[in-house]
Amino acid sequence: MKIINNKIWMLAAALLLSVGFTSCSDDDDEMPEMPVNYAQEDQMGRPAINTVFVSSSMKDNFNTTAPSAQGAAYQAAFESRLLALNPNYSTNALGMDATTFTTALATDVLTVSLDGKTTFFDGNPDNTLSGRALADDVISVELLLIFGGPDGTANPGLSDDNVDANDKAFLSSFPYLATPW
Repeated sequence: MKIINNKIWMLAAALLLSVGFTSCSDDDDEMPEMPVNYAQEDQMGRPAINTVFVSSSMKDNFNTTAPSAQGAAYQAAFESRLLALNPNYSTNALGMDATTFTTALATDVLTVSLDGKTTFFDGNPDNTLSGRALADDVISVELLLIFGGPDGTANPGLSDDNVDANDKAFLSSFPYLATPW
């Protein structure tokens, strides 16, 4: 409750200051700079990757590491974890060996294709991990890429979560998510 009260007080103070400064100036484009401090708490660009590949002892460090530094800092740990999960890993359905795959995973961001399809995985390496649509089955894709082998058919019991659709239809307009139960 104290944190909420402090945030409300800070917001009210910022609004009062901005109103005071803007009403005293004849230049409408000039706004006072307000210091803002945010703390990174969690990174989950790709669902389950952080959960599976980052050990509990490294969670806080991983979550506060800038994405541009994550690959260099965590790729080796991700590769070690991948090979512990699947000792027979050679390549996945994208043709990625363990080093290439974990290099891609260790940087926890979603890339966006500006000139192609946005999808988590559709079998086309050019579209893979280029964001995700609501209906993309990201957990099954991750399982397939970890356990499915080069053609996606190895370890069928481990390469699919068997949840094939959302339990409710998505909406056709914003906010697109299904309404709660």
